Amino acid sequence: MNSLIPKFRIRTIGVLAMLSLTAATTWAADKINVLVWDEQQKVSKKIYPNFPGNFIADHLKQNPKLNITSANINQSQQGLSTKALNRADVLIYWGHVKHKDISESKSQEIADLVKSGKLDFIVLHSAHWAVPFMIAMQEVAAQDALEQLPEEIRADVLVQFKGQIQWKKAPDNARPHQLHEFSQNENGQIEINIERPNCVFPRCCTPVQPSKIRIINKKHPITQNVPATFIIPETEMYDEPFHVPTPDEVILDETWEGGEYFRSGAIWSLGKGKIFYFRPGDQQYGVYKVKPVLKIIENAAVWLGEN
Repeated sequence: MNSLIPKFRIRTIGVLAMLSLTAATTWAADKINVLVWDEQQKVSKKIYPNFPGNFIADHLKQNPKLNITSANINQSQQGLSTKALNRADVLIYWGHVKHKDISESKSQEIADLVKSGKLDFIVLHSAHWAVPFMIAMQEVAAQDALEQLPEEIRADVLVQFKGQIQWKKAPDNARPHQLHEFSQNENGQIEINIERPNCVFPRCCTPVQPSKIRIINKKHPITQNVPATFIIPETEMYDEPFHVPTPDEVILDETWEGGEYFRSGAIWSLGKGKIFYFRPGDQQYGVYKVKPVLKIIENAAVWLGEN
């Protein structure tokens, strides 16, 4: 890794001090560098006076293994510059209503960094519909399709995605898994046409109610020092099926009083990197003030950053 502070000759001591502080708070060679990104939707100041992302970042800063940088959509290059992404080991992403503001090209850059093993990706709550997550999921779908073919021919296969990214609620009878259509073109090359994952579910967003989180894999690093079950007193509901590629592992799930069920903690491998989706986090309620919720995010950042 690069040295922390470039050796510029700056006569003004105040400017040098400011540059040193900036470098120290955005880049550390001996820690896991975590970029916490927030679209900064207006939320209740009584719950999050300085937005959910900064609330999460303030908690994570207490862990000596982590070096935390906060970013948001209002910053230069929407807080997701190539430089910032390349310096991060883990990206934590909170989004809700500005999903379309992040381009497919920037989202593909994030997915490519995950595939190369240079970045791991934690996706929170409504960011299931964020373009970076949807692009990452279509890359997982492509990976799943390619794994159906002999390894020695995969590099020569032409992968194409059908349709466009869309934000439409899934009907109750919708098929939740993507279709992979295999064919051979006139040059003899194998082609795969892959349906883009919609990354949504048929039912959600009932009025405020409690949910119950259950840890499925009690030995996973993300679930360490977290109760086997715990209650989120006020949250909204998501209900399966979640229209995403089958996760490699679901480490926790969530249920509601109406019988609804959701895979609320899911992990995918994408190339050399990993993606962790964690459902809790609605902006109307103090979900991140529930200690086990923050502990799961903290554990995920550490685990991903160390592996």
